[in-house]
Amino acid sequence: MRKFLVVLDDSRECLNAMRFAAMRAARTGGGVEILAVIPPDEFNHWVGVGEIMRQEARDRIVAHFEVFAKWMRDKQGVDPELVIREGEAVPEILAQVKEDPDVGVLVLGAGTGNKGPGPLVTELTRRSGTLPIPVTIVPGEMTKEQLEAVS
Repeated sequence: MRKFLVVLDDSRECLNAMRFAAMRAARTGGGVEILAVIPPDEFNHWVGVGEIMRQEARDRIVAHFEVFAKWMRDKQGVDPELVIREGEAVPEILAQVKEDPDVGVLVLGAGTGNKGPGPLVTELTRRSGTLPIPVTIVPGEMTKEQLEAVS
């Protein structure tokens, strides 16, 4: 089964990427894999404190994931899977793509405003020619209706 890989983060555009991936998966019989990356600098504390912070970060990610997962199951009939990795975002995304042969498309949400599409979109489109899968970039300002029309 082909899976759509979506990056879970705190950005607004993440929501549209999640919606698009779930809609495409539902229409094509695919799956959704949601990747959350915990940056390494969050745990530069004493060992005990770092472990507590790591678990708190994982708990926040799981809670955030459950909101998206419930919507995907209820509205799209898609049961997503969660992958949590630790490290720098771009290398971890690339590693996940290479390690999971079922991932068929990377879906990213593009930011809006004058700051550009965002660091992930910028870096991953720069590397898109060397990726083994296509990258779909979903504009952050698309409405639900527009997403439904194109998915």
